[in-house]
Amino acid sequence: MVKLGGRYFKTGISEMYRSLNKTAFVKEVNKLLPGIQANDLLQRPSGVRAQAVSEKGDLLDDFLFEEGTQSLHVLNAPSPAATASLAIGEYIASKVLN
Repeated sequence: MVKLGGRYFKTGISEMYRSLNKTAFVKEVNKLLPGIQANDLLQRPSGVRAQAVSEKGDLLDDFLFEEGTQSLHVLNAPSPAATASLAIGEYIASKVLN
């Protein structure tokens, strides 16, 4: 966890700043959606997404599987769209059945 914090410290501070400063947030939004103004946005609660981290402190963006003698563990499921993927379902099913 310390490695992750050290590696992404600046990014984390930047994310917190934009979360607390609506003007800064609107400025970032305008990079993607020009013309959005502060009164166009409504405050909503933030979500939390679990994220697997390697021993080196890297964020793991892809699925991570660990196999036991009679088990298969999905340790990182990067998005709801990916977890609903038929290809991933087929992969997991083939691993379990073999």
